[in-house]
Amino acid sequence: MTPRFTSVLVANRGEIAVRVVRALQAAGLRAVAVHSDADALAPHVRLADHVERVDSYLSVDAILDAARRSGAQAVHPGYGFLSERADAARSVTDAGLVWIGPSAEVIDLMGRKDRARDVAERAGVPVTQRYDPATVPADAYPVLVKAAAGGGGKGMRVVRDPADLAEAIAAARREAASAFGDDTLIVEEYVERGRHVEVQVIGDEHGTVLHLFERDCSAQRRHQKVLEEAPAPTISDATRARLTEAAVALSQEVGYVNAGTVEFLVHGQGDAERIAFLEMNTRLQVEHPVTEAITGLDLVDLQLRVAQGLPLGIAQDEVAASGHAIEARVYAEDAYAGFLPQAGRADRVVWPEHVRVDAALESGAEVTTAYDPMLGKVIAHGPDRETARAALVDALDRTAVLGVTTNTGFLRRLVASDAFGSAAVHTSWLDSAEAADLTTRPDVPPQACESATRAWARANVSPADDPFGAADGWRSAASPAPVLVSLVDADANPVEVSLTPGSYEAVTAVDAPSVVDPRSVTVAHQGQSWTFRHPDPARDRAGAATGDADIVSPMPGTVLSVSAAEGETVDEGQVLGVVEAMKMEIALKAPYAGVVTRVGVASGDQVALGALLFRVEDQA
Repeated sequence: MTPRFTSVLVANRGEIAVRVVRALQAAGLRAVAVHSDADALAPHVRLADHVERVDSYLSVDAILDAARRSGAQAVHPGYGFLSERADAARSVTDAGLVWIGPSAEVIDLMGRKDRARDVAERAGVPVTQRYDPATVPADAYPVLVKAAAGGGGKGMRVVRDPADLAEAIAAARREAASAFGDDTLIVEEYVERGRHVEVQVIGDEHGTVLHLFERDCSAQRRHQKVLEEAPAPTISDATRARLTEAAVALSQEVGYVNAGTVEFLVHGQGDAERIAFLEMNTRLQVEHPVTEAITGLDLVDLQLRVAQGLPLGIAQDEVAASGHAIEARVYAEDAYAGFLPQAGRADRVVWPEHVRVDAALESGAEVTTAYDPMLGKVIAHGPDRETARAALVDALDRTAVLGVTTNTGFLRRLVASDAFGSAAVHTSWLDSAEAADLTTRPDVPPQACESATRAWARANVSPADDPFGAADGWRSAASPAPVLVSLVDADANPVEVSLTPGSYEAVTAVDAPSVVDPRSVTVAHQGQSWTFRHPDPARDRAGAATGDADIVSPMPGTVLSVSAAEGETVDEGQVLGVVEAMKMEIALKAPYAGVVTRVGVASGDQVALGALLFRVEDQA
């Protein structure tokens, strides 16, 4: 048959744009990339066969204009941005182009959690209990408030106390409206200690719907996935059969075509193990690489095949799972400060070479809060779960992003933990006291201190050029005495490292990733970045003088509101303002009762991490 398209526009950026561009080129198709001004030199732009500038990745008109200018005959949305917008799919097909994904009608139906629940019930798939937000029974708590549109944990709150429901609904509505343009909410039963297990499906235009087994995505913080693995390590064969059969039945109920994921909550054990439908993602998922690893199938290639109108060409009994795969998502966020988004220049980026890495972040790139904080994914595959886990720990040891705070060190600790090793991590585990050790910043390891000292040695020709001004350690008729090098870590804590003078040539062989500038050195150890500098008494005293009267921005972002004025008397815990980044809202509260003596921002201001926003003086 004549192909429907030979040129495809990738309506996305970052690692997924790179992934799709490569798949297009492997299939012999022309790959068209789009870019904002900030992404003009991004990897997906350099890799593509043709590029077009757009004002916004979220503008359907801009994408269609780019498609017309470039001669593209189809659009692949990737994930995020336009991927689950029915209006985008409809506009693309109305323009005579091919949308590489499910139809607009199916996105409309299944892309909304409320409508998808109705379909699930018609298909005989179990669902959780749902409540009217205005009349939630007192004995129903805890409940989950979530946006009917979109996903990614945005517009979602767990409510344990009836007194908190109204505030949670208001906050979830704001987030949902901002992220998805739709503030419709669902309130439903919240299952403690449940496991998030999802089934990958793909259907063609000839009536075939296949499942490609399941993934466990229970390692989440604030309902956002952190680790994903396939197959699910804890479920029984009977539960696996129920999950995959339910996913296929649901997809057949709506005539699903192309790639999608049906998400379930699994809880209970043994004969009491229960499943409940959560939602359907009508797009390719971030975690699709673990499915590709265990099945040997290329999901993007299958998407292209289906969009060309071809049959899948494989039967269900030909889909087999081999081994185990685990994926870790590297985010620009501080795992030890509530997983708050981060921004800055990635001075040095090192990705491991012996595992699959889907990433587009390079050394020198600017990371902003304008886009999703995910920087890349590290995926390890092995013959069994423990082998894959060990390979991922090793890969994260070899991963470094210096200059921007990331969760890489946290990921490494999580993957290596006994809890993850024993598959004991459930959906709320990372947000509970059980994970306190993992979400608390670790002490500075001696290896990082030594690596920092060695990095200084590599960067300086001789001890005389050492910015720490170390003595030469010379002793008559004796080996040189060790030099005690004084460092200060990011929290102004003193650190001392012993280094033998004359060993500078030897230590240059150490290759721990590092960035050295005239005032500081940053090194990576087990994925975690550590920054040290030369002690500066005046600076350290000034830092120590900062008190808890100052309320600073916990992340780079935008000031949504300011609700306090200078001279105003406030109570302890009173909200002074709200900062937003990556669709996450953080309320800034008075540390104690007192008087607001400084308001340094206005609504709409862009603020940096650590910027002074308010000052409250205790009037006691």
